Amino acid sequence: MLVAIGVGTFMSALDGSVVNVVLPVVARAFGAGLASIEWVVTVYLLVVSGLLLSFGRLGDLRGHKRLYLAGFGLFLAGSVLCGLARSANMLVLFRGLQALGAAMLFANSPAILTKSFSREERGRALGLQATMTYLGLTVGPSLGGFLAERFSWRAVFYINVPIVIAAILLSWRFIPADSIHKADESFDPVGALLFTTGLVMLLLALNQGPAWGWGSPWTLALAAAALGVLAAFLRVEGGSLSPMLDLGLFRNRIFSASVASATLNYICVYCLIFLMPFYLQQGRGLSPAEAGGLLTVQPIIMAIVAPLSGSLSDRMPAWVPSTLGMLVLAMGAWLLSALGPTASMLQVALGLGVAGLGIGLFVSPNSNALMSSAPVARQGISAGILATARNVGMVLGVGLAGAIFSTVLERSAAAGMAQPLFPAISAAFRAAAVVALLGGLISAVRGRPPTAPSPSPH
Repeated sequence: MLVAIGVGTFMSALDGSVVNVVLPVVARAFGAGLASIEWVVTVYLLVVSGLLLSFGRLGDLRGHKRLYLAGFGLFLAGSVLCGLARSANMLVLFRGLQALGAAMLFANSPAILTKSFSREERGRALGLQATMTYLGLTVGPSLGGFLAERFSWRAVFYINVPIVIAAILLSWRFIPADSIHKADESFDPVGALLFTTGLVMLLLALNQGPAWGWGSPWTLALAAAALGVLAAFLRVEGGSLSPMLDLGLFRNRIFSASVASATLNYICVYCLIFLMPFYLQQGRGLSPAEAGGLLTVQPIIMAIVAPLSGSLSDRMPAWVPSTLGMLVLAMGAWLLSALGPTASMLQVALGLGVAGLGIGLFVSPNSNALMSSAPVARQGISAGILATARNVGMVLGVGLAGAIFSTVLERSAAAGMAQPLFPAISAAFRAAAVVALLGGLISAVRGRPPTAPSPSPH
């Protein structure tokens, strides 16, 4: 069962990292500009983020295994259609279908693991799932370049087909049947529509803010409308007998602190991920292949550490490795902020390795604490909340990095600095370190888990 979930996790991570690498090739093939081709990534992000909670809730009501298998089916169809696309617009449309399946997978896989493993084994299982994510991220860039060079960019999508088929067979055979709780509850379509609309509008404003301008009428109007829709969502959910989002979950300090620290973790991580290629390629003159090879240091360390930290969280309070991870991540961000135009590649690798160590220490124990603090009948929605925190953190991280980078770069250039890129990146990484420290503080004060017995594994 763990292998079945792991294969699906690996495929999802691989798909995201592979597609990013071949976007320039796709743009040339279709004669599309950057503004058009970036929607291949943007539509995937928006669809996945907007539907995570809905599919998590449906998993609680209709069965996680059923939604998980349906997600593979949609992902398979989307992958084949992406490979057959004849225009940039068709590719964007089919990426949306692929994202629909991915949202089903992301929202239900942690719930399946949490329900299937006892509290004593849960952290290790979640850690191994995280390892498969990092392996997918590690393999993706080099595999994408190889497939695009030797075959075609279309092979990047076709490679999903055998992996998905293997995952479907494994999942059908080894994932246990669901014992559905709260069968008398119903799905809340109004709440789902409001949440999806509000979150997509908010993420779109954050995603397009650097292009439109943070103070532009479009950005401000979209952000204001998003906040209004999300406020209406909270009002509807508070009076619903079968809410899509059980707001009572956030009364649990462990749950709410785990969500907050996860969001801050991903803000810091994606600030680093977004700007490191600029440092290596524009600042230091490395080729894309050289930069990609150096950047794999971080996910490799994460893949090694994640299952170990997950296992640790089975034997000690999860806040201990989680807090340590956030502090180590802050140290890694600070080391990266000190890199200048003459730093050695060993110093770069050291900073990336320390950051990867911190991420690997944090993610599995924090996920374990969050999922273990939620009732059995709310595992799907809890997994959806965790995945939503990741996506929102990612968008906020890129937005924060872009805003600081652009502001400092402009000021440094105006001041006549010869190499304004380096102080701009340094300022953004120092801000990321502060975000990680704040996440460590929240992680440390979350408290101990309840002593109620954990559910028996299926």
